[in-house]
Amino acid sequence: MPDFVSCPDARFDPCDALADALARAGLATGIRAMRPMADTGLAHTHVWLSRDAIDWVARLPKQSQMGLPAEENLAYQAACFARAGPSGHTPALHGVLPPSAALPRGGLLVSAVRGRPACLPEDLPAIAEALAAIHGLEVPAEEDRAPLRSPADPWRAMREEVAQQAQWLGHAGLSREARAQIEQELAALPERLPPGPGTAPRLISFDAHPGNFLITDSGRAVLVDLEKCRYGLPGFDLAHATLYTSTTWDLHSRAVLSLEEVAGFYDRWRSTAGLAGDTASLLACRRAMWLWSLTWCAKWRAQHGRARDAEAAGEDWSAELSDDALVAHVRDRVDHYLAPATIDRVSRELLDLRLALDA
Repeated sequence: MPDFVSCPDARFDPCDALADALARAGLATGIRAMRPMADTGLAHTHVWLSRDAIDWVARLPKQSQMGLPAEENLAYQAACFARAGPSGHTPALHGVLPPSAALPRGGLLVSAVRGRPACLPEDLPAIAEALAAIHGLEVPAEEDRAPLRSPADPWRAMREEVAQQAQWLGHAGLSREARAQIEQELAALPERLPPGPGTAPRLISFDAHPGNFLITDSGRAVLVDLEKCRYGLPGFDLAHATLYTSTTWDLHSRAVLSLEEVAGFYDRWRSTAGLAGDTASLLACRRAMWLWSLTWCAKWRAQHGRARDAEAAGEDWSAELSDDALVAHVRDRVDHYLAPATIDRVSRELLDLRLALDA
C-alpha cells in the first residue's frame, strides 16, 4: 500500500477503500496525502489527492443521477469529461476506478482545480464564456455520440423527462395552490419549439448551475461537475446558470439576479458562442429547465426519506448518503422553491425577461 497520510475523521471515510482501489489500478504512484472534501452535493463524495505532480480529485459516486448501473455510470461520466475536455473549461480525466466491494460504485480521477466559488453577477461573463466554449465543440456524427444521450428530438425528450418527474407532484406534500401553479406552467410548455434557429443539438452540461463552477486566479470559469452531459439544446444550460432556482441554490454563490443581468448573460453567450439562439426558443428552454427543477424538487421531497439502496445501483436520493447539514440545506431550498410565492416570482420573471432579451 502507498504511504498515504490518513484521512481526518468524517461521517463517511472513504480513504482506506480509495487507497486500495488506487493500488489495484496502478494509480497510487506519487500520491502523498488524501483529504475528504466538504459534502456539498447529493451525487458524489470527493477526496482531494495531494500528489508529487498535479493534484487530483477522486469523484466517488453516491448514486447515478442518470439511473445507470455502477459500471455504466462510470463510463458515462468518463465520456462527459472526455467530450467536454477540449473546451478548456473542465477538469481533465486521469483514470477510472472500477466498482469493488469497498467502492461499490467505483470512482473517477480528475485534475484538481484551484479556484474560488463563482461570485454573481461579477462572474456571469466568465460562466457564459465557459458554456459557449462547451457548446461550440464539434458535434460527432450521430453514430459516434454514445454513450452520451443524444435524443432525436431534444425538446421532446426534455418534455418527457419533466413529465416523468411530474408524477411525483402528488407525493410531495404540495399545497393545493402550488400544485395548481405548477400544473398550469406545465400546460404552458409548447409541444414543439417555435420555428427558428438554435434548435440543432450541441454538447451541453445539463447541470450548469453556478455552484458547479470554480473561478481560477486568471478569471477562467471551470465547470467541475460533469455527469449529465448530453447532446441537446444550449438553452437548457443558459437557463440553469441564471434561473432563480439555480442562483440561490448554492451557499457560496447565492445571488438574486436582475433582469438586466440575466439578459446581459445571454447576450455574452450569443456574442462569444457565435451560435444562433432566438428569444422564443431560449425562453421556452428556460421554462422547461425551471419545470425540470421544480419537478425534481418534488421527486426529492418524496424520495429522500427512503433507506439507501443496499445494491448501490442506479438513482438513489436517500438522505442516508449525505451529511445532515447538506440534507437540511437541500430541504430548505426545496421547500422554498415549491412555495407558491416563489413559483409566482419565477413565472413573472419569465414574462418580463422577453422584453429584456429583445431590448
